[in-house]
Amino acid sequence: MRVIAEIPHELFKISIFSWNGKFIIKIELDQFEQSFKIKEDDVSGLEDVKKIVDEEFLDVAFQNFLGMRKGFADAFNRMQHNF
Repeated sequence: MRVIAEIPHELFKISIFSWNGKFIIKIELDQFEQSFKIKEDDVSGLEDVKKIVDEEFLDVAFQNFLGMRKGFADAFNRMQHNF
C-alpha cells in the first residue's frame, strides 16, 4: 500500500492510498481513523477520488468521529468500573 496523495485540512489528516486495485481514502483525527475503499474501475483516476472528499463528506466523517469517540469513551468507562 502506498500513499499517492494527501489532502491538506485544518482538522483531519487525509491520505489517499493505492492498493490492490483500489483507492483508499483514510481520514484520521486523534486516535481514530476512517477508511473508504473505491475500486479503481469505479472512478477515472485520482482527481475523481479527491472530488469525493468535499465539505459535506467531511462533515459526515466528523459526526462519525464524534460517535466513535463517545462509543470508545463509554466502553472504556465500563471497563474501568468492572475492576
